[in-house]
Amino acid sequence: MSNIKKFRIKSFKNKSILKLDKISLKYGRNNILDGLSLSLNQGQILGLLGPNGVGKTTIFNLITGLIKADFGSIIINSEIVNKYPIFQRTLKFKIGFVPQHGGFFHDLTVYENLKAIAEITIKNLSYRNEKIDSLISKFELDPIRDIKAELLSGGQKKKLVIAIALITDPKILLLDEPFAALDVMTIKTLQEIIVNLQTMNNISVILCDHQARDLLACVDTAAIIHNGKVVAQGTPSNLIQNIDARNAYFGDSFKIS
Repeated sequence: MSNIKKFRIKSFKNKSILKLDKISLKYGRNNILDGLSLSLNQGQILGLLGPNGVGKTTIFNLITGLIKADFGSIIINSEIVNKYPIFQRTLKFKIGFVPQHGGFFHDLTVYENLKAIAEITIKNLSYRNEKIDSLISKFELDPIRDIKAELLSGGQKKKLVIAIALITDPKILLLDEPFAALDVMTIKTLQEIIVNLQTMNNISVILCDHQARDLLACVDTAAIIHNGKVVAQGTPSNLIQNIDARNAYFGDSFKIS
């Protein structure tokens, strides 16, 4: 964890870019979210932690518009966005999403994947080609640009999916389990990429992951979700001392160093 700290920004703008206000959602008789409120500030990296099935991925699906809340509002740039369908919402409010699984065309090469999305979202041919080349360079994908995505390693696939999400120049990026099933060195590389998205591109980021230590190494703040609500939120060092966070998720023996 100490290695990533040198990349961190110690402050971000105290201006909300995304807010979930008293969100409730049921699946059948089960309360998945129960009056949950959460806020992401401009330039912030926010982590979501909680037990399996607590609703972390559901929150991402609500933000993108893939599913609708039973109650509550989703607010982006001071505008309630509940009425916007998924495609219109992600384009208008510049939301990028990196799913845990998939997110690319298996039978297409790295270059063809980027081109397929760019052709839909970027009309200017010159800028489109420039954008693709820039992302290939940024994520060091040039040696594998002509290799089919299905043949890539786990880390290479994750880089590709993040690059695809950046084609539309998102202001908000959602990362679902980015460190899952990756080796230690690849995780460190992705941590640096995530932090650089904030420092160099001014992108606000929300990520969730089961690997609490890996997540806490690259976020400004994190929130613990339990029983459909945010029960604790704060900086990594403060959060692990929080009694509610320990009772709901960490336990008594958890340490980040």
